[in-house]
Amino acid sequence: MQIHQRHRHLKRTLVIIIPCLLWLFIGVQPLLAVKATEAASDERQTAASAVPTTDNGTITISVQGAIMMALGHNRSLKVEQLTPAIKETLEDQEEAVFSPVLEGDITLTQEQGNSQSSPERDIESGNVNADVGLSRYYPTGTDVEVSLSSKMSWSNHYSDFHASRLGVSITQALLRGKGTDFNLARIRKADLGTQISRYEVRGFSESLIASVEKTYWDYALARHRIDIYRESLHIAEKQKEEIEEMIRFGKISESELVVAMAEIAMRREGLITAQSTLEKTKLQLIRLLSPPVMNPWNQKIVLTDRPVLPDVQMDTVASHVALALSRRADIGEAQLKIDGGDIELVRTKNGLLPRMDLFITLGKTGYAGSFGNSIRDIDENSYDLYGGISFEYPLANRAARALHRNAVLTKRQLEEALENLKELAEVDVRSAYIEVENARKQIEATEATHALQQEKLRIETEKFRFGKSTTLQVAQSQRDLLESRIAKTRAIVTYLKSFVDLYRLEGSLLERRGITLVE
Repeated sequence: MQIHQRHRHLKRTLVIIIPCLLWLFIGVQPLLAVKATEAASDERQTAASAVPTTDNGTITISVQGAIMMALGHNRSLKVEQLTPAIKETLEDQEEAVFSPVLEGDITLTQEQGNSQSSPERDIESGNVNADVGLSRYYPTGTDVEVSLSSKMSWSNHYSDFHASRLGVSITQALLRGKGTDFNLARIRKADLGTQISRYEVRGFSESLIASVEKTYWDYALARHRIDIYRESLHIAEKQKEEIEEMIRFGKISESELVVAMAEIAMRREGLITAQSTLEKTKLQLIRLLSPPVMNPWNQKIVLTDRPVLPDVQMDTVASHVALALSRRADIGEAQLKIDGGDIELVRTKNGLLPRMDLFITLGKTGYAGSFGNSIRDIDENSYDLYGGISFEYPLANRAARALHRNAVLTKRQLEEALENLKELAEVDVRSAYIEVENARKQIEATEATHALQQEKLRIETEKFRFGKSTTLQVAQSQRDLLESRIAKTRAIVTYLKSFVDLYRLEGSLLERRGITLVE
């Protein structure tokens, strides 16, 4: 019965002491803030995403609307956007090293036996040992532990005995493991990993927007090709009727009809191919947009923007190159990797030092016949204090030296890679700039070709009506005009796509489309 009462008394005392220790220990502010909390973890877009679908299953969409829909619903982008949040969990894992740790234990020992001095009387004795402590490691290389322990001994041969001790232990690294630069290195590297993943999301978003725009214009071109082939087929069928009329009046031979029929067959073949291209391009566009509708593959897409010549004033190629060197996601990512190399240098250089730790332990113990009195007795003059310095150093220390040399060489490699990447970026931008200029000149050339082909067809048609040309020559002129019309639209689409490539390669596509990725 006395044992159970003592146990309850000890438990009530621990319930009071443990919260006090928590308040005392956790209330101490860390010596250095680890990092600033990020505003948010997911990459999101500032604009709305979805474009409404009409009741008859038609998606009516502009270029900007297509971009917004893709940013809001594209499956691959959603997968990519989870990476920064996943990387942030690694930061939490590294920060956990500096979190306080609460530990404790209670042990009970009980003995019973015969007394040699009084064989007729049994001896009953026991001990209860209870320990509770809080420990915390700080970024300065300081390990602090506050502990409270209590021991209670009892026996039916002597009075109960209580001893309580309150102690503080401090261990400070003097060489290896000292300083915030070393102890925060892993957290800072984890933070850099999160920032790198955000650059990766940015780069992926730019590539996605570029693919959406280019596919949008490819779809517009495919639709235009179908319209042109249908119109040319209608013209070829009317020409066949005219030829049949002229054959009836004996103006031309019946062999001319075969040429007209062959031309109609070729136009139908071209129309079928154009329709197939349109359907495949539609699948690609729907895959990029991922519209939030049931069975999007059966949706009809209507484009509100047409491929027209944009009114754009080109900057100098040097300004585009300078923008690429400051804005490209892959260059920013490479620079962060170099920063990570600097952190690794600090960490591995610290590993070259010997371990030398200063430790101090201070405690005060109270002795009494009851637990409460033993706690109060801690205020007396009795105390225990010991300290010293521990030293450890591997004589060769080959592992640490190898790690440091690896860090030095890796950083040098990262710096060379960055310079190489900058050079490649300049080549990319300059090549894209040339493509833009070339596409602009192609538009002028196709416009001139189209005008000449129109005149050529007009002349051949007049000659045919007066019997000075053949059906084959007229059909060839019509075919040339058909190709020139398609080439004219294709040149404009190529020009629009060349700007997309230039803006993507210089890293400004998001801003030029009014998109801001927020953290």
